[in-house]
Amino acid sequence: MSLISKILGAKGENQAESYLKKKGLKILQKNYSTKLGEIDLICFDKKSKEYVFVEVKSRSSTEFGSPSDAVNFKKQHKIRNVASLYLKLNKLTEEKIRFDVVEVLDDKINHIEYAF
Repeated sequence: MSLISKILGAKGENQAESYLKKKGLKILQKNYSTKLGEIDLICFDKKSKEYVFVEVKSRSSTEFGSPSDAVNFKKQHKIRNVASLYLKLNKLTEEKIRFDVVEVLDDKINHIEYAF
């Protein structure tokens, strides 16, 4: 991954975090990493009482598709596995969950709830 991509990704994650906080979600973990993979943000939605696993995708253009296009089946599978481990380790296996994607494109945010 290039330095420019890393900077764009970090900026997008910060923007997504601010956006989700404004929507009332509590940020529990950032860049939760295990041997199975990583989840960008783990949140709790007080309104719906759901744990929310968020993948943030940032792009500077749609030349190669929308940011959410990069969250393919393989990526979704990896996120599900990491989420399952997080829930098990934190004894949250009976809780409601959802998987969201936050697209950041030229500082515009598109929050896709229940993305997969």
